[in-house]
Parts: sequence; structure tokens; C-alpha cells
Amino acid sequence: MKALILAAGYATRLYPLTENQPKPLLEIGNKAILGHILEKLESIDEINQIFVVSNHRFYDHFRTWLIDYKKSSTKRIKLVDDGTFTNEDRLGAIGDINFVLQEEDVDDDLLVIAGDNLFGFSLQKYIQFFRKTNKSMVALKDLKDKEKIKGTYGVGIVEGTKIIDFEEKPLFPKSTLAATACYLFKKNDLNLVGQAIAQGKADKPGDMIKFLVNNSEAHGYVFNEHWFDIGSFDSLKEAEDVYGKLLKN
Repeated sequence: MKALILAAGYATRLYPLTENQPKPLLEIGNKAILGHILEKLESIDEINQIFVVSNHRFYDHFRTWLIDYKKSSTKRIKLVDDGTFTNEDRLGAIGDINFVLQEEDVDDDLLVIAGDNLFGFSLQKYIQFFRKTNKSMVALKDLKDKEKIKGTYGVGIVEGTKIIDFEEKPLFPKSTLAATACYLFKKNDLNLVGQAIAQGKADKPGDMIKFLVNNSEAHGYVFNEHWFDIGSFDSLKEAEDVYGKLLKN
């Protein structure tokens, strides 16, 4: 299994904080967000390589950070430059997944995690569930309240664990299961990423889930542990508060 961390965004909603530094290298609880993610990946024996995709503008920031990180890492980590310079020419999450698939000739099951997501669930249990189900899947956070979801998150509608429909930021959500940017793709489904882009059906990450539902099969791994999608100053502050408390305990 390979892992891919998406770190090529420009985080314009966090300007000026992220105007000259990439969001995944912001520190939460005295550790870069990217460091928190890599720490979880280090514990997964079957992951034999990790890709980190960056834009060209912040490539050197990540390269410098990773030089130091790799000194204590047990994994092969490769930084991939997607060649973009601005928010206007960015490839987007699905575009970056496809870029890495093509550039690195990935032919293996693939775990994809957004570089601005912090979560408390066990990746080992997630992968075990993936092996048992033997289908592509997405981690779903049960927010237990539709009011917290409407207009904000993509929503998975499931029967058992199978995702039967997916809504992108609905005003009237059909479930309380918010989609996180943590995906597991079966090797045989990787070709669907390029197909979705070619058909113009992969503008947002949630579009890829819907494409999987319609063209293959996707399941949801439901968790209740903490999850932060750090896209605003409010979510950044909330994450800092939670991890500050965890460190004190």
C-alpha cells in the first residue's frame, strides 16, 4: 500500500498567515500538521511509500522540513511538485491525486489524506476495515446533528457500510455523516480518478466519492473521534485548543 498526502493548496482563507508558508506546516500542539499525519502513517507496517504532493511555490518549504523529518523516519517519503504557482492555476485535490498517479506510476492500493486534516481515529483500524470490506472507501465523521452539516460538508448516505448516495454541502442533508478527506482507493479503482477528470465530474473531492458510487462501489468508515478540517481561523483555533488540552493530559 502507498500513501499520499495532499499538500498543494494555497489556503487563501487563512491569509496572511499562509501567504508565505504552507498550511500543512502550521504547528498545532507544537508539531506541524504534516507531522501529526506522518506520525500516524509511520505506525502502519504495510505502507511502503509515502508521497507528499506540493505546489511549486511552497516546494522548498516542504523539502527543507522533510530533510529534517526523514532523519528519524522509518518510511520512504517522496515530495512531488505539481508545478503550479498560484491559487488560480492549482490542480485541486482530485487533479493532484491524478498527477501523482501518473507521475509516479502508482499501481497499488492507495491511502489519501488531505494535508490540513487532523483526526483521532486509528488508521490501522481503518485499513483493517478496508481489507475486510475489500472496497474503496472514505472516512465519515458522525456529527450527530444535521444542523452542523448543512451547507458545510459533503454527506454520505449509507446502507450498512455501503455508500448509496453522496450529497455535496446540502442545505437539507439526509444523514449526519460528514465526509472527511481521508480516502482508501482499491488498486483497481485508481483508473476512475482519470476518468472522472476526463468527464468533468471531479471538481471537488466529494465528486470523486459520487463517481465511485456510480461507477464502482464505495463504503464508509464511520468514526466518532475528533476531526478538524483546518480551513478557517475558527477551525485552526479549535484544533489548537483541543491539542493543547491533550498535551497537558
